[in-house]
Amino acid sequence: MRPITDWLPITKDELKKRGIDEVDVILISGDAYVDHPAFGTAVIGRIIEDEGFTIAIIPQPNWKDDLRDFKKFGKPRYFFGVTAGCMDSMVNHYTANLRLRSTDAYTPGGEAGFRPDYATTTYSKILKKLYPDVPVMIGGIEASLRRVTHYDYWSNKLMPSILVDSQADLLVYGMGDQPLREMLRLLKKGVSFDNLRTLKQIAFLQPKSEPLPKNKQWETVSLSSHEDCLEDKIKYAANFKTVEVESNKWAANRITQDVGDQVLVINPPYKTMEEKEIDQSFDLPYTRLPHPKYKKRGAIPAYDMIKFSINMHRGCFGGCSFCTISAHQGKFIASRSEKSIMKELDEVTEHPEFKGYISDIGGPSANMYKMKGKVEEICARCSSPSCIHPVICSNLDTSHKSMTELYKKVDAHPNVKKAFIGSGIRYDLLVDDFNKNNEDGNHDEYIEQVVTRHISGRLKVAPEHTSDATLRVMRKPSFKYFHKFKEKYEAISAKHNLNQPLIPYFISSHPGCADEDMANLAVETKDMGFKLEQVQDFTPTPMTVATVIYYSGVHPYTLKPYDTVKNKEQKLNQRRFFFWYKRENHGHIRRTLKKAKRDDLIEKLIGNQPEKGSQSTSKPTPKWLEERRKKDRSRKKRK
Repeated sequence: MRPITDWLPITKDELKKRGIDEVDVILISGDAYVDHPAFGTAVIGRIIEDEGFTIAIIPQPNWKDDLRDFKKFGKPRYFFGVTAGCMDSMVNHYTANLRLRSTDAYTPGGEAGFRPDYATTTYSKILKKLYPDVPVMIGGIEASLRRVTHYDYWSNKLMPSILVDSQADLLVYGMGDQPLREMLRLLKKGVSFDNLRTLKQIAFLQPKSEPLPKNKQWETVSLSSHEDCLEDKIKYAANFKTVEVESNKWAANRITQDVGDQVLVINPPYKTMEEKEIDQSFDLPYTRLPHPKYKKRGAIPAYDMIKFSINMHRGCFGGCSFCTISAHQGKFIASRSEKSIMKELDEVTEHPEFKGYISDIGGPSANMYKMKGKVEEICARCSSPSCIHPVICSNLDTSHKSMTELYKKVDAHPNVKKAFIGSGIRYDLLVDDFNKNNEDGNHDEYIEQVVTRHISGRLKVAPEHTSDATLRVMRKPSFKYFHKFKEKYEAISAKHNLNQPLIPYFISSHPGCADEDMANLAVETKDMGFKLEQVQDFTPTPMTVATVIYYSGVHPYTLKPYDTVKNKEQKLNQRRFFFWYKRENHGHIRRTLKKAKRDDLIEKLIGNQPEKGSQSTSKPTPKWLEERRKKDRSRKKRK
């Protein structure tokens, strides 16, 4: 059994065992404490420790009682750090139809109810009330994507920067490794917390009357005020374009936005982490285990899912309209060194429960490892939100060679029986008709390696839709390329006598998607032999193009209007097309398509099958049966 001091302390007794009298930094998290590099609180805690500061964590504090959890360590010497956890707390709590979830994957036993709604704001306000003189820094995905005026789906209104309601002193957006290390080094030199406002990748509020902190390297771009956004949805949409463009630059501008009598200041982001920097974060001394205090409370589902997985890189250059990965992690890929990955592989194989199977070796998108611009000067001038939409950038090196070689080395590890690719694969990068950057001809080699060695029964990919019009709004390629990928995948599977189904993901209710688009999706996937399982309704989350369209009704880049289904019944109706094979959905499908005058789609999708609980309308009722029914009805009336 490992000594308790191997974990970062979460109790006063653990502080005592480490010989710590006063804590430099206290972290508050909405997740249970899992000391693993896939959990943000562990990464931030280990970085703070690595920089020579004492650290304590308060995981999932009780916010409903006398607040003793928030008081147990007293005041930190430097600041409190606050995060809602690995997920936005509202996404964690509610389904796309706003139903309360009954489980929480980041809590022991999967038990719900251990974090509040809007957790970052709730925790921060409590701390400012208890310790008004102690700085509070907020971060994590919830704070990061709510740093500016944003649409909140759960309250159905525009909200100001989370700094307003949380009362926090500073916000770190994106992946916090770089700003945190610089911040800690300055604090160690004696710089006060109030004088950290020229750091990159932070946001803060200041009175309008005060001059902006000086930095000769930055130009400043002003957004429409929060109040203007409340009055005019188009101004809100235009704001988003500015924020996304600046977030994707290597040399970005500072952004300001007036909010009441204050001004929100968002400093430019850091350039993407170099290999040495990202290795440093992953090579810290994690136990890779949940804290021992949770043993009697049951397993933590999110941990069980990733405990035998390895993350090779961060970031995603897809820029999908509905996804927050590039908004939070960045569009440029930060790849770990092979040495760091293989070192972690050794650690995974030493886990007491390891049976020889790696559940995933991947990233946000599995096959973007080591991909970057061929000429960095071109990337430095680029502000496009995607490197692969509407076409793949000719400057993007999309070679899969490094991944293929790395997979082979993982396979060759003496303690590994099988290493699976559990992350989603961008199939469009592997279709030569779409990706012309296949100079070393490695696409087929990569697919063959994956198909023959790294699939656990079936391969999941995400075309998301079949309608080209909807896919353009999604920033996804035409569905015709999925057909081409499927052909290649099945040819390789047949060559090796493998039966490993291809499982596509699809989204309903996305902005720009009409009922007729869903009917066509159902028909086309039916013709391809699919009965869909991996499907979801679009959920508007802060800082995505699709959410801006959902709320404002226009695309933020073109201001072109788009329709979006919004109420529960409309969403359910679109979702029903996924499950055309269920008889209970036939009535709705038939009525919807008749209204659209698309009898041809009715025939293709459900034919003349009767609705559940009704007689078939495909054949006329015989006269003798009609007469008998009339007599029966007359007899009942007389009775």
